[in-house]
Amino acid sequence: MINLNVKMDHKQTIINYAKKHVLLSDEEAIEFAAAFKELKVKKRQFIIQPEFTAKSKYFVLSGSLRSYVVCNEGQDHTIQLAIEEWWISDYNSYIFQQPASMFVVAMEDSLLFQLTHDQENRLTATNHKFETLFRILAEQSVAFMQRRIISNLTHSAEKRYELFMIKYPAMGYRFPQYVIASYLGMTTEFLSKIRNQRVKHKS
Repeated sequence: MINLNVKMDHKQTIINYAKKHVLLSDEEAIEFAAAFKELKVKKRQFIIQPEFTAKSKYFVLSGSLRSYVVCNEGQDHTIQLAIEEWWISDYNSYIFQQPASMFVVAMEDSLLFQLTHDQENRLTATNHKFETLFRILAEQSVAFMQRRIISNLTHSAEKRYELFMIKYPAMGYRFPQYVIASYLGMTTEFLSKIRNQRVKHKS
């Protein structure tokens, strides 16, 4: 059944996104978009919390979100950031349908497309194109995480920040400094020092 509550322009956004990866007929595009539910979340609102199973993953139409874990000492570590046309969830929880270990919180008022685990399974079971799409997205996610791990292991903090700002300049200004520092594996104070040094070099 087509979800008539989802605005057409938002449907077109997810359709255009899907068509970047697979060829879809008009009928397939409508079926794909209909699987998503529009969700508005306020800044600082949590959509996933530890101990609760992540029933859905989320495609960002507008806004920004952050996923993070909290260690035994109380320090948090940012696992993922997401802005427009990015996905976010606690993927271990989502894929295996077991309790989450991460928090996922909106950093801005955000508009999301919510796709449940059941809906994704229904899509992939009925059409191999949808299965191909989600496989491609999963492969891209794994490759991205591998590149990030390698960067964290082989580059200095200064280099990690430089590469982050080159590749994602808007994110450097949309997320608070403590979030960027956590994502890059450094303290907020050290990131502030790096930023101050870059400003001095430019002046």
